[in-house]
Parts: sequence; C-alpha cells; structure tokens
Amino acid sequence: MRILWIFAHPERRSLNGSLLDDGLRALSAQGHESRVSDLYRMGWKPVLDAADLGGTPEDDGRLLVGAAQERAYRADALADDIRAEQEKIAWADALVFQFPLWWHGPPAILKGWFDRVLVQGLAFGLRSPDGRALRYGDGGLAGKRAMVVTTVGARASGFGPRGVHGQVDEVLFPLLHGTFWYTGMPSVPPFVVYGADRLTATGYQRYADELRERLRDLPTAATLPYRHEAGGDYDDALVLRPAVAPGRTGLGVHRRPDGARERERAAAVSGSRGVRGFRGFRG
Repeated sequence: MRILWIFAHPERRSLNGSLLDDGLRALSAQGHESRVSDLYRMGWKPVLDAADLGGTPEDDGRLLVGAAQERAYRADALADDIRAEQEKIAWADALVFQFPLWWHGPPAILKGWFDRVLVQGLAFGLRSPDGRALRYGDGGLAGKRAMVVTTVGARASGFGPRGVHGQVDEVLFPLLHGTFWYTGMPSVPPFVVYGADRLTATGYQRYADELRERLRDLPTAATLPYRHEAGGDYDDALVLRPAVAPGRTGLGVHRRPDGARERERAAAVSGSRGVRGFRGFRG
C-alpha cells in the first residue's frame, strides 16, 4: 500500500514527531511505501489567493474561487506547490493526516492545505454521466481511504459520549465527514492520544504500539459507516427520509447502524492490490 502522510506540527522533537517516526518505521517494516508532507518544514503557504490559480479573475474582475480553481486545474496552471501535493495524492492509496487538536480542530496550516490542494475539478465539483453530483461517498478521491492521527491534552473521558468536550468522532465530523467523505474517502476511526501534555514514557510506548497495529490494519480496517448521499437514505433536498433513523437528530444519524458495506469494500481493495529513542512528551 502507498501512504501519503501529511504532518502538521511545528516541532519535530515533539510527541507528534516521535509518533511520526514510529509510524513511518512501522509502515516500512510492514512492506508499505510512504511519502511525507511535513507542512511546517516545507514552509507551506496556508492562504488561498488568486496567485494560486494563475492570477486570472473572472471577466468582471471578481475571483470566483471554485470556478477559478477548476479552470486552473484543467489548464495545469495551479501553483507548483499545489500541483506537487496533488501528484502525491494521485500516487497514494491512503492518506494519513497527523496534527495536534487545537481549538477542536487542526492547525491553520493544515486547513490551508485542504483549501489549496483539494480543488474543484479534482476532489469535488464532479458529476456522473447522468448529471448526479458526486459527493459524500463519491467524488474525486473515491478509492482512497483516510486516517486521522491526533493528540489532545484532555483525558479520554472528556471526549466520551457525555464528556464536556464532545464525542471525539463528532468533534472531528467536519474533517471525517465534511472533507474526507465528501470527496469520496472513507475514514478509519481516528487514532487519538489523550493526556498528551502529561504522557509518561510507558504511556507513550502503549500508544506507539497501538499506532503500529492501526497502521498494520489500515488497508482492511472497517471504516466509519457514513451514509452515501446516493444510497437512497436522503431525499432530493439532501435530508434523511422520514423512515431513516426515525425520531433521531444530530450528527449520529448520518452513520448507518453497521459498517458491513465498508468492510466489504475494504476486503475488495485489499484483494486488488525497531524504535528510536523518544525525544519528548510535548504534544
């Protein structure tokens, strides 16, 4: 399997940096290929602007971002750093996104990666031959899978079903569902390191071992069972039909009761195709 690992932490001598090193060694030992986009080391520009898109506004002088992205993408006129990341995506079978959870979301530099790289015409804004919009289970990144690796300062209980911080899958819903699933990528459950600021060496080793196991299972692990937009559960207004999860509301209604379809897909994809010293516990 070919894995693109997008790393968004400003300090390589951190807990996140050590997990990255352990993860890459595990992938190599398991026979996988990997590439890394270390956004801070790359000096990644996080802000989308007209210069990314050939600097050509619409006829009336306004920059219509989606249309300009698609035009530049099809003309091979996107900025060089964007095209380089898109080439990595095309190469990869799976994408791992690693970041510390800041203010219940990823650092701005990673948000900027999404804004600039996942352009209209490549990741979204596509249609089937019959004119149907390809999104939420379909889209330009369909056939790949995604995984989040993140660290938080809080205890696990605070991110539990009744925790003050919110259920972790729902905290990450904009990423897992609104970015990955929207563009066609199913996501395995996120790998979360809790209590990052007070993690001991023993605790780190436990998480490192778990990460190695999660990466070993990445090609075939069951993914989050989000409903397909085109699967019949939603009406023409993109609202769940009354017979689907009757009486329920909230983000959980967008998940099917079981992940049977994703397990079958994972099996189909699978059929087709030593630890360095720890350097610090700061998240």
